[in-house]
Amino acid sequence: MTIAVLSAIARPLLEPRLPDWIEPRWFATSEELLGMVGEAEIGWFDLYSKDDMAEAARRAVKMKWFNSVYAGLDHMPLDVLQQRGVVVTNGAGINAITIAEYVVMGMLNVAKGYREVIRAQDRHEWLLDSPGKRELFGSTALLLGMGAIGSLIAERLAPFGVEVTKVRRSPAPDALAPDQWRAQLGKFDWIIVAVPATPETDGMIGAGELAAMKPDAVLINIARGTVIDQDALVNTLRAGAIYAAFLDVTTPEPLPADHPLWDLPNAHVTMHLSGRAQDKMFQRAADRFLVNLRRYRTGEPLEPQFDLTRGY
Repeated sequence: MTIAVLSAIARPLLEPRLPDWIEPRWFATSEELLGMVGEAEIGWFDLYSKDDMAEAARRAVKMKWFNSVYAGLDHMPLDVLQQRGVVVTNGAGINAITIAEYVVMGMLNVAKGYREVIRAQDRHEWLLDSPGKRELFGSTALLLGMGAIGSLIAERLAPFGVEVTKVRRSPAPDALAPDQWRAQLGKFDWIIVAVPATPETDGMIGAGELAAMKPDAVLINIARGTVIDQDALVNTLRAGAIYAAFLDVTTPEPLPADHPLWDLPNAHVTMHLSGRAQDKMFQRAADRFLVNLRRYRTGEPLEPQFDLTRGY
């Protein structure tokens, strides 16, 4: 029997469908997980406490395959997993549909001033003009990151008539390289950040990049808060040097109640909800896990495999 330590959240979706060669051990709390990981060959250790997830991985000395619903695993001890030869599968693409939809929602919200419309309704005030007059049609967007999420963002913006310039790490005829996009920042109405969290992307949008943007540019971040110099962004928004920022992610999370981003009129903070704005995440994750169980048994490659060297 192969011992698999699995989150109880997925139990209703997995238990009736597990093969007979799996011995499942279910955990509902950090304490339960940390007490049973030592025997795990397969681990799905997702918790809200990422510190406890990391500690569980360190203690799982027999683990050969680690699975997670999270796409970003920068909180995990990747060096330990690599040293032990653990195969890692992550949640890349699981939330891509809803996050791509969230980006389009954010762009429309900012373009049409919809937040002010909601506030007017709360005041019972009948507006006589639209607080936002921008159109997506004919606008230009720089899309940093062309993974599963970035690809779907580009796909969804096409029918709106947005001209999307893509940035890829790997060379491609239809995209800018990582060393080319900064020189062109002043061309774009929308700068959409959808890169993985790695040492290379940490602070990639700083004071210099913000200063190079158009005064009416909108910065959208659905990656990680760490990819943007948040202090520089606050200063930029306060000065009105760009039009707005739509931030699904911040540093830290949760954002402290007294942080200036909450009160800046040109900051839209959406509390890292983009991936949660759906009801299919665990169903998709469970279906993928079961397919990978069959692959694991037969020695086929698991998908999608997380690159422990690159960090995504």
